[in-house]
Amino acid sequence: MTLARRALLLGAAGAPVLWLPPPARAGAQVEEPLADSVRTALSAAVAESAPPKPSFDTMEARLAYLRWLGAASERLKRRKAEHHTRVEFLETLWYESRRAGLETALVLGLVQVESGFRKYAISSAGARGYMQVMPFWTRVIGDGDPSRLFHLQTNLRFGCTILRHYLEREKGDLFLALGRYNGSRGRAEYPNLVFGARRQWRVEGAG
Repeated sequence: MTLARRALLLGAAGAPVLWLPPPARAGAQVEEPLADSVRTALSAAVAESAPPKPSFDTMEARLAYLRWLGAASERLKRRKAEHHTRVEFLETLWYESRRAGLETALVLGLVQVESGFRKYAISSAGARGYMQVMPFWTRVIGDGDPSRLFHLQTNLRFGCTILRHYLEREKGDLFLALGRYNGSRGRAEYPNLVFGARRQWRVEGAG
């Protein structure tokens, strides 16, 4: 009997149902040789230190950001109940996605599919954290310490930088870039899951 069916039967019998988080989905990113110029650029992208604090040129942009933050925080509440932790996560994700030139809703959708918003998620292949970054990336473009992938900003920075790299490699084709991120390039299941999750995180009229 599957865990899901067992949980349904227990629920029908009046016993409390234990919600089990989905397994981490990633872990098949392939380590590929990088040109020296690409390696240098990626290393610089993940090493550049900057606090994840937004800055805005106009009051309208700031208000749009605050609308997004409020709506996203409300949607994330059931997955991250503690307010400070939730806001810190969203502020950092907003900063890192924008820094990498990625749509914030897309990155939220990817995190939802990859790790279910679990900071310490580990896939069967050893990918780590919110964006399920493979440890080899810390050796290729980082400081060689894979434990840092459990740090909020480090994980999101690596994940966003890697996705941007794949997007450029695929000449802007997001479907193929997502497949490469997941190690399933050319297959539709994973990109379609991310696209579906992205729709849940779009906030109309907000940042």
